[in-house]
Amino acid sequence: MCGIVGYVGSKEAADILISGLRRLEYRGYDSAGIAVFSDGEIAVRKEKGRLSDLEEYMKSAGTPYGNCGIGHTRWATHGEPSYANSHPHSAGRVTLVHNGIIENYIELKKDLEKGGYTFASETDTETAAALLDRLYKGEPIKAIAELTRKIRGSYALAILFSDRPDEIYAVRRDSPLIVGLSNGESFVASDIPAVLKYTRRYYLLDENEIAVLKESGVSVLSLEGESIDKEVFEANWSLEAAEKGGFEHFMLKEIYEEPEALKNTISPHMIGGLPDVLNLSLGDKRLAAVNKIHIVGCGTAMHAGLIGKTAIEKLARTPVEVSVASEFRYVNPIVDKNDLVIVISQSGETADTLAALRLAKKMGAYTLAVVNVVGSSIAREADGALFTSAGPEIAVASTKAYSVQSAVMYLFALRLALVKGTMNENEVAEKSAELAAMPKLIERLIRDLDPTCKKLAEQNKNTESLFFIGRGMDYSLSVEGSLKLKEISYIHSEAYAAGELKHGTISLVTDGVPVIAIATQTPLFEKMISNVKEVKARGAAVTLVCRTDAAIADDVYDNLVLMPEISDLFMPLALAPFIQLFAYHTSVIRGCDVDKPRNLAKSVTVE
Repeated sequence: MCGIVGYVGSKEAADILISGLRRLEYRGYDSAGIAVFSDGEIAVRKEKGRLSDLEEYMKSAGTPYGNCGIGHTRWATHGEPSYANSHPHSAGRVTLVHNGIIENYIELKKDLEKGGYTFASETDTETAAALLDRLYKGEPIKAIAELTRKIRGSYALAILFSDRPDEIYAVRRDSPLIVGLSNGESFVASDIPAVLKYTRRYYLLDENEIAVLKESGVSVLSLEGESIDKEVFEANWSLEAAEKGGFEHFMLKEIYEEPEALKNTISPHMIGGLPDVLNLSLGDKRLAAVNKIHIVGCGTAMHAGLIGKTAIEKLARTPVEVSVASEFRYVNPIVDKNDLVIVISQSGETADTLAALRLAKKMGAYTLAVVNVVGSSIAREADGALFTSAGPEIAVASTKAYSVQSAVMYLFALRLALVKGTMNENEVAEKSAELAAMPKLIERLIRDLDPTCKKLAEQNKNTESLFFIGRGMDYSLSVEGSLKLKEISYIHSEAYAAGELKHGTISLVTDGVPVIAIATQTPLFEKMISNVKEVKARGAAVTLVCRTDAAIADDVYDNLVLMPEISDLFMPLALAPFIQLFAYHTSVIRGCDVDKPRNLAKSVTVE
């Protein structure tokens, strides 16, 4: 949510800021703005709506010309989407943009009002700008350091001082910022895609470090003003990887990228035909001593954890609890020093997941991160990290991240089973080979399922409510399928364990109500078909997803989707493209904004 871009160099800043913000649109936003040093002053242009609305506004208001500036896309938290609440915000000599939430802004605002400051917006950000202006006595580092001591909450700030032309200052806490490095120009951004067009080299700004950006280069200082040597990272994916590449939408492109992402994730973790997912800080001896596992994540990442729970308990016979990250801290979790806490996050910056990680560490548990971004906050703070290789995922609705997170869960389960002795080496090698073969199978399935899903989407485009049902791992997949459909098509959708229908939910099934029934788990198939008959008898329009050799009567379903004969264990991985393509085509046919669904953001860095 929210995006920050800053540039200082010899080129026109406005063009670079707009270009960078466009590459951050996937984060979700409802207003946009830029501030540029122009003709001796800071010129601000901002507008409610999309970047195109800002560009249209600048045709009449004028584009500010200059070589240094900051830009922002805002996802509303404090105050509705409006011109006044849009960033950048100015107060006296300070203009800044902000990601995150200032928790104590009300008390700060009241104190500032007593001192004569007036406010034009409802935002916490304007309060930060006014406070910084009051603290500023001509020395930016001292003022910013004092600001960090007075404000509570999460923030990433990019700051301009009116008497410091051609300089940008940046600082962060619990909200990510990267600093891009190039000859004769410097960048700051909330994510790498914003600067990939210009550089692949960057610093990861750590908490309470202050970056000073000039055309001549970047310096990073402590709050006390001492110079800090930073490691230079290099993005391992290209600008082309963050573009549509001929696909109509990023989401469709990313679904089609799943086979390659799975291959790139699974292959490095296979040595001698066996899974090798452990780093030096979590060896087999320590893993063998784990009594219980907690998997923590948000949304799609948590759903990948549900797949992981079943795989771990089935293969390694080790108890697993899956928790929503935003609830984990508030239920007084029972975590022992011999427990393992696995946190899953695509970005590695998810605020609730990061907070859960920190709590688990305080409680003495070993923590393991499953993340896609090397150097992210979660990756750095966890005791160990397993990296997925999804590459950039631009669409708000997560697709390939779900698949690779699930794949890592399978790899971990197999390794744990080997270490715990619940499977022998030959058994683990056999399952590992099946997992390694999944990318090629899924490549074919995507191609075959695409037209089927488009047809199903056409049939269901006008429905108001739809249900997914399943049992066992099919239910875990159904939860993700329901989320995908509702978040991008805006159809009310729910997932239910099929055996629970008779305990209330079946009252909602009437003539014509669509039901996606997933029935691929062999031991549960007959019971699942009985559940399907229950909804069919009440008039449901059933799409049945089952194995090719399943023995079923024609009157059980209205649509039939057949899956190849693979093991029950890996069926959710094979079915992931089906639920994603169905949601995608439904969204397209309904005329929704597939890549940027309303009210949603890609990277949720506030609690």
